[in-house]
Amino acid sequence: MAKMSTAEATVETLIAHGIDTIYGLPGLHLDPLFDALHGARSRIRTVHTRHEQSAAYMALGAALSTGKPQAFTVVPGPGFLNAGAALLTAYGMNAPVLGLVGQIPQSDIDRGHGHLHEIRDQLGLARHITKFAERIRAPFEAPALVRDALKAARSGRPGPAMLECGLDVLARRGEVLPVPPAVIEPPPVDEDTVEDAARILGAAKNPLIVAGGGAQDASAEVIAVAEMLEAPVIAYRRGRGVMPSSHRLSAVLPLGHRLWKQCDAVLGIGTRLFYQQTQWGIDRDLKVVRIDIDPEEPERLRRPDCALIGDAATVLRALARRLPAHNRKRVARDPELAPHRAWLVDKLEKLQPQVGFLRAIRATLPTDGIFVDEVTQVGFASRLAFPVEKPRTFLSPGYQDNLGWGFGAALGAKAAKPETPVVAISGDGGFLYQVGELATAVQHQIALVVVVFDNQSFGNVRRIQQEQYGNRQIANDLANPDFVRLAESFGIAGYRAGTPRELERALGRALALGAPALVHVPHGDSASPWDLIFMPRVRG
Repeated sequence: MAKMSTAEATVETLIAHGIDTIYGLPGLHLDPLFDALHGARSRIRTVHTRHEQSAAYMALGAALSTGKPQAFTVVPGPGFLNAGAALLTAYGMNAPVLGLVGQIPQSDIDRGHGHLHEIRDQLGLARHITKFAERIRAPFEAPALVRDALKAARSGRPGPAMLECGLDVLARRGEVLPVPPAVIEPPPVDEDTVEDAARILGAAKNPLIVAGGGAQDASAEVIAVAEMLEAPVIAYRRGRGVMPSSHRLSAVLPLGHRLWKQCDAVLGIGTRLFYQQTQWGIDRDLKVVRIDIDPEEPERLRRPDCALIGDAATVLRALARRLPAHNRKRVARDPELAPHRAWLVDKLEKLQPQVGFLRAIRATLPTDGIFVDEVTQVGFASRLAFPVEKPRTFLSPGYQDNLGWGFGAALGAKAAKPETPVVAISGDGGFLYQVGELATAVQHQIALVVVVFDNQSFGNVRRIQQEQYGNRQIANDLANPDFVRLAESFGIAGYRAGTPRELERALGRALALGAPALVHVPHGDSASPWDLIFMPRVRG
């Protein structure tokens, strides 16, 4: 045992669990914690941001790009609420993020005295948007609670965790016993259920696979099973990159929709199957097999014919061993898919100017580079038209789809993987949410390149008002700064590009700098992608 403060015990436990960076914004309630971080600065890096939301978004982006737990720290009350959107997004995206949140003096918590940053039942609020939320009440509790929080964030269905600690407790010293990192054992594979799944899938004439975010660490296994079944792999947003876009069995959302009516068995891997179950339709002629780490997920909307609970890679390896005994002889699906691919190419070519800009980015960004999607016209198109070759290289905000998330998340991805090129896209509306973090990029030498697409409006809001509300437009127009001069005022290189060719050249120069950079792309109206995303029911 060693005598140390709660803050020191917390930092030492983070380090022992492999956390090498903490994103945060200091304040009175966190003074002891930041002092402890100073003492450990050779072993853990502190990246301070200009807004609490960005500290949490950076941790989220780092977690998504690495697949490993990441931590942030903010003051209580307003600081916690500012970080709340990122915690909510992490919950929706199953991202292992740990928030260390300050508190008022422990004896006064929830008593309504009016302390600085006091908030009623902060812990209760946190439990709505995290997997795990607890309070550290003494120095000796810190190691075990940090371990338990990180275990919760990593185990089963990953997700965010939160620990709060009173200002006085953070500074309190006491005897502390270190704890080793928790060992996380994956659920055992039920071989009988795997056999059932192999029978269903092996007998199918036209099987499909739907890959979600839970398949990101099972790419090789997904490819192997897909090739055994000759099953196209549908991916949208969180599942992009599991199957390389260049693979002959790779399929994006609208292509999957065209194949859905003839499908007689579907294998969902780490996905909610939301579009398929709520929009496309399922009937008795379609057998559904689910693989998910969360035992509650497979039956959330309807009971599948077979549910395999466990780690996707482990279960798929077991399935691959069982399939040969049941797998029918199939011809290559390439001739069948060819006309559907031609249809999709024609449809996507009409999504201009978005597809032209996306081609320019893809031509410049290496295949192992990370692309961070945003809630913007180019972002919507990217979910369908941007080729993705590797897992964890297409970051998208999941079902929260929260405007303005991307710049902070991209900063975190680049901070966590400094040798990997990272390009973030943003609209002129979303970029202003975290524009102050240009200063963070400079301060910490984070060589992120952000491309700001500027149509001087909340473009999707404008389209909806035009098409669904008789062109009664309100609150969608934006007064914007000169984005190039704005970047330069922060000491960042700024470029302007009006065409895809100009964007390709500007982006190439920006990436070559090895420093933060911004590319401003003014453009007009964009073609709507929504008929390729919200598609009609075809069965059931």
